[in-house]
Amino acid sequence: MKIYNIMLIIMCMFVVGNLIFISKHKHLLIILLSLEFMVLSIYLFMMMMMSYMHYNMYMLMVFLVFAVCEGALGLSILVSMIRTHGNDYFQSFNLL
Repeated sequence: MKIYNIMLIIMCMFVVGNLIFISKHKHLLIILLSLEFMVLSIYLFMMMMMSYMHYNMYMLMVFLVFAVCEGALGLSILVSMIRTHGNDYFQSFNLL
């Protein structure tokens, strides 16, 4: 019964991260933080499922490597955007 409550909390975390990502925000940093929040909830879900089914945790290390690479790529895009345009507003630069 306890694991189902934890799974429900993790699924709510993922839904909240999706809602923040889908809603229209002006800043790139908020969108990157919501993506990292979703990655964290997926990591917790995978960890709970793998420990419940007694699997090896090697897949979690691979997932964490990809999550770190995604975060580093997002931060590099954020830094280059701030250097070229002065801020991280989506309305401040033309996409064309």
